[in-house]
Amino acid sequence: MARKLFGTDGVRGRANDAPMTPDTALRLGQAAGRYFTNGGHAHRVLIGKDTRRSGYMLETALTAGFTSVGMNVFLVGPVPTPAVGMLARSMRADLGVMISASHNPFQDNGIKFFGPDGFKLSDAAEEEIEALLDAAPELAEPSRIGRAQRIDDARGRYMEFAKTTFPKGLRLDGLKVVVDCANGAAYRTAPEVLWELGAEVIPVGVSPDGFNINKGVGSTHPQAAVAAVVAHKADLGVSLDGDADRVMIIDEKGVVADGDQLMALIADRWAAQGRLAKGTLVATVMSNLGLERYLAARGLDLVRTAVGDRYVVEAMREGGFTLGGEQSGHIVMTDYVTTGDGLIAALQFLAAMVETGRPASELARVFPAFPQVLTNVRYKKGRTPLDEASVKAAIADAEARIDGRGRLVIRKSGTEPLVRIMGECDDPELLRRVVGEIEAEVARFA
Repeated sequence: MARKLFGTDGVRGRANDAPMTPDTALRLGQAAGRYFTNGGHAHRVLIGKDTRRSGYMLETALTAGFTSVGMNVFLVGPVPTPAVGMLARSMRADLGVMISASHNPFQDNGIKFFGPDGFKLSDAAEEEIEALLDAAPELAEPSRIGRAQRIDDARGRYMEFAKTTFPKGLRLDGLKVVVDCANGAAYRTAPEVLWELGAEVIPVGVSPDGFNINKGVGSTHPQAAVAAVVAHKADLGVSLDGDADRVMIIDEKGVVADGDQLMALIADRWAAQGRLAKGTLVATVMSNLGLERYLAARGLDLVRTAVGDRYVVEAMREGGFTLGGEQSGHIVMTDYVTTGDGLIAALQFLAAMVETGRPASELARVFPAFPQVLTNVRYKKGRTPLDEASVKAAIADAEARIDGRGRLVIRKSGTEPLVRIMGECDDPELLRRVVGEIEAEVARFA
């Protein structure tokens, strides 16, 4: 059965418009509760969220759904997405739920599910839950209705865990670090962890009001962190997104380094330490060709997946690999976490700075990136422009023109009605022409 409700990262949409309505959230809670209710133990679900106003509405509806089918609910409040995976596993929950639309604006929200092992659910599991939405819920008897309770120290538990990933004996004394939390889920967590490890912290994006998440701040708007790094003469900038599962690094000169550079640095260091399982990094088709060639020159392998950190994690688990991620800043280190974790990835970079004594500008430029162009074309819901014959012909022509010199990745977004066009080529002018021609042809049907 093809999924209709679930996308590449859970269920997502505009708050109070289908499917992001209280009714859908309630039914999702009932369906997921039914899917995970098995055995004779007391069933538990842990729910976290970011700082969007609509999170209260969806949290309440999900709680009603879960408790109505007999599941007990732990409410942990605003925490990073990776904290939900970690806490669900450590608290022996049957299911973890994160209410967040990640880097999207406040108008959007989403619901992500984690299994008892702390990993995001597979496509197959989401399909089964979606199928249960059409069935009548199996409501619990009055004596077996679940209860809900707040877990007040959840944020502290995650903070203590995050600090354990930083090498023992190292401190951040003497380092001035800007941390931009995107007015999101890590607005208290990230600054406090860095401060407790000894850094002088310059916080940005730490005043959420329910409506300003990702607004002009965070990993998709790193200019705020760049300005703070330059103004405060900081040694490093750490820019997280709204649910803190991705990160961008800003060096002391105000230059932004993406996830590809961070993955290259960690892969290099872990390989030297004998920690990089099977000498392999897992990344998506969007990662820069320069990363692939850099790894190959060092005898390391790159496995590419479809776009989405869940597919990166699936490939890592299937192949027994321990490091993967996305150019957008999702960095997954399964020695520590079950999904992307922006804070823990930043701690790996900071550890490299402390151990080598080198500035961020040297560590964040691991390989020369191929010229790359990224563009999005929004279209009306319905038939995608990629199904049109003339668009297919334009793509085929472009691929022939850059054959051997670069590559194209053209796909539908999994969360929005967008066609995403990415091109790489050693000739920047040729690259701009071919991508522009494809963009223009796609726009004819948008």
